[in-house]
Amino acid sequence: MANQYVDLDTLKFLLYKVHDLQSVLDQDRYADYDKESIDMMLNSVKDFSDKELFPFFREMDEHPAHFKDGEIVVHPQVNKYMKAGGEMGFISGPFPYEDGGMQMPAMALNASAYIQEAANNHLPGYIGLTVGAAELITHFANQELKDTYVPNMLEGKWGGTMCLTEPQAGSSLSDIVTSATPDGDMYKIHGQKIFISGGDYQGAENIVHLVLARIKGAPAGTKGISLFVVPKNRPAADGSLSPNDVQTVADFKKMGQKGYCTTHLFFGDKEDCRGWLVGEANQGLKYMFLMMNGARIGVGRGAAAIATAAYHASLNYAHERPQGRQLTSTGKKDANQEQTLIINHPDVRRMLLLQKVVSEGSLSLIFLAAKYQDLSMSSADADEREKYRLLLEILTPVVKTYPSEMGKVAVDNGVQVLGGYGFCSDYILQQYLRDIRIFAIYEGTTGIQSQDLLGRKVTMNNGKALQLLSEEIMNSIKASMAHESLAPYAKKLGAKLELTQQVLQSLMGFAMKGDYQRFLADATPFMEFFSNILIGWLWLDMAREAQNALVTGNTENSTDFYESKIHAMQFYFKYELPKTSALAEILMDNEQALTIGTDKKVFA
Repeated sequence: MANQYVDLDTLKFLLYKVHDLQSVLDQDRYADYDKESIDMMLNSVKDFSDKELFPFFREMDEHPAHFKDGEIVVHPQVNKYMKAGGEMGFISGPFPYEDGGMQMPAMALNASAYIQEAANNHLPGYIGLTVGAAELITHFANQELKDTYVPNMLEGKWGGTMCLTEPQAGSSLSDIVTSATPDGDMYKIHGQKIFISGGDYQGAENIVHLVLARIKGAPAGTKGISLFVVPKNRPAADGSLSPNDVQTVADFKKMGQKGYCTTHLFFGDKEDCRGWLVGEANQGLKYMFLMMNGARIGVGRGAAAIATAAYHASLNYAHERPQGRQLTSTGKKDANQEQTLIINHPDVRRMLLLQKVVSEGSLSLIFLAAKYQDLSMSSADADEREKYRLLLEILTPVVKTYPSEMGKVAVDNGVQVLGGYGFCSDYILQQYLRDIRIFAIYEGTTGIQSQDLLGRKVTMNNGKALQLLSEEIMNSIKASMAHESLAPYAKKLGAKLELTQQVLQSLMGFAMKGDYQRFLADATPFMEFFSNILIGWLWLDMAREAQNALVTGNTENSTDFYESKIHAMQFYFKYELPKTSALAEILMDNEQALTIGTDKKVFA
């Protein structure tokens, strides 16, 4: 298989041209960076990924992380990658200078992580969880906890996790029972957590767990949840480490991402597990979810990266595999002709183009969210910061969901391109399909994200976020109308924006009557409907930038490159955007097919 798993030309086109990274670099917070330094960084990340990530991708699947003698055995590359992550700034990149970080913009960091994840999606999660845990400490913990844990985490010496889920609670965090009992200036922690990514592994000097637990006597539900730093090994003043009664009970044997360990942890089996409160008591869930925007962007980014790598693998195959013959002008095949490459068959081209519009559209969505994240923190104007915060809020559930759901559809089409070979372990597509399936579950399932979008984000601030997003889309439509060739597509997108209003008016009728169960019953079809329109918007933007480059002659890539973006937009508007009409019909149908009847009647 060729060593092409990502297209840097497309990545840079989206980063610099479509989403204008320079507008972020112009902010005072990022004054130390320019296009040249970001370019250099991305090229070095690609070189590193070629040598240290991609070559081990299949090997980590064939020799998965596993539980043995009380610990998780991982591929040797895991510890090597953590060390490199500290040295190359993969961990410290997002942190401010005062915390020992590099204060890089999220747009550039997401571009770097995307390259790594496309090369080998089993490894970057170890760093991603360490970043998330360290961010919680720097944002909310006292100075002593920051000084004790963060430097070693940023250097890649210590890993980190976020421990939310429990066996009896699942996604319902209000039902967690892990307890925290006051003991001087610390707490005794007792309980268990499951599905902890990077929870423990052989060779790690220390793992710093950020644990949600309930202090004795705390209020029931989510209002009584606190956040604690619970290290695997307790650090002493002299730098030595001693066991902290955190035990790995087992690992989870997964269908994909087998090199990325997922563990079952028990805290306090010997009644000697100590934790330190982060921030105020009973504010743990609030703290954890303040970090979730970044985590959910990360999930969408990982899915987009896998979809991209799968696209390049199936595209390479289609350029190499001869099979069948093209139809002649009589509608028949000439057996005397030589076999044609399968990329010449229309249905194979359709599947490849579907992969292209999903993977590149997803990456564009990632960069847009990252841009909103950057500007919500760095803009000098308070109103501007609030604007971008609201735009980020409404976009986040979509960023997590569209690449995860449509990414697996795209990869599945990649398997189909290979035919029978796609189902065989000799080829990489089957691994991509297994790996991507978890992303629709990570950090809140599709159903949870969909209810968040329709039930919270669309209605938040009396619909202010949706209004701002609609204005952004209308600005793109108006700009695209300046090109005669793009005007028909701009009009189509405008009609879909009007359709969105009709759909929401229909759904809001149930909410206004207090029938919230019916209001949210079709949240997932609404997510699909809404996402489809947003990706159409982003493809129109890509086509406009490509058209601008062709018209002005201000091209950094070949004419074919820009024409391919316009053609992909046309494909999306023909094959994907029209699906919103059927979804709108579903959403505006008053039939209560999901909210009536008992289980016995419905599922008899």
